[in-house]
Amino acid sequence: MTTPPLFSADSVLFDVNAGSQKQLFQEIATKLIKTQNLESKGIACRDIVAAAVERERLGSTGVGNGVALPHARLDGVEHVSAIFAKLSQPLEFDSVDDRDVDLVVFLLAPGDAGGAHLRALAKVSRLLRRQEIRARLRAAPNAEALFTILTDLSDAKAA
Repeated sequence: MTTPPLFSADSVLFDVNAGSQKQLFQEIATKLIKTQNLESKGIACRDIVAAAVERERLGSTGVGNGVALPHARLDGVEHVSAIFAKLSQPLEFDSVDDRDVDLVVFLLAPGDAGGAHLRALAKVSRLLRRQEIRARLRAAPNAEALFTILTDLSDAKAA
């Protein structure tokens, strides 16, 4: 069984206007429900938001440099999927460096996907810790450009 790519053209949100983490999670969850057909698996928007909020209670997923990597696991999800969001205005995220966040990768994984979940998290972390990549993403003019950057980088297996 081949693993689907983390990002698809439908998994990129551009110019997201969210006033809070919960509002951001709701927008991302809505996109996940639509792109992954999760409603047919009995997964609702509130399930994803609740799992994300619960994960944030354990500790912030704001990793610094304006980047957050929120993630959640839910039973019924078939594979690890990601949503990339570029925010229109930086959002307070209780990041390790106290900097507001404008680049977000949200990972949703099956409840039992320990290894796959961690590999996906490590992969996006490696990509977004590089300053030149963050600069390219911030300069992207639209969702299509973001997707192209993410796909090129993901395919290159960035170190």
